Amino acid sequence: MKLKNVVKMVAIALVVAAVWQELKKPRGQRDWYGRVAGIVPYEFRPPTPSRVKDAMWNPQDDRLLTDTVFGVGWSVNLAQVKDKLSKRTNGAVV
Repeated sequence: MKLKNVVKMVAIALVVAAVWQELKKPRGQRDWYGRVAGIVPYEFRPPTPSRVKDAMWNPQDDRLLTDTVFGVGWSVNLAQVKDKLSKRTNGAVV
């Protein structure tokens, strides 16, 4: 089996697990965000500008990978990418 197919199957399984986790909750307690198995973040609420900014450009957050804005998995904190790249180039602007 190709790696691409394995990755696709794992991604589908994580989405199904996240939806199942929410559907097991009583209707009034479903919040549509959390973590699958306490590890992989999921977020099925509509994205907001604030959450997009916090996930994708947050210089105050030291993490390179942040919780996803929508879907299952992680987002890349581009502010940390910029910071790490500028440190590697001895402070030169990238």
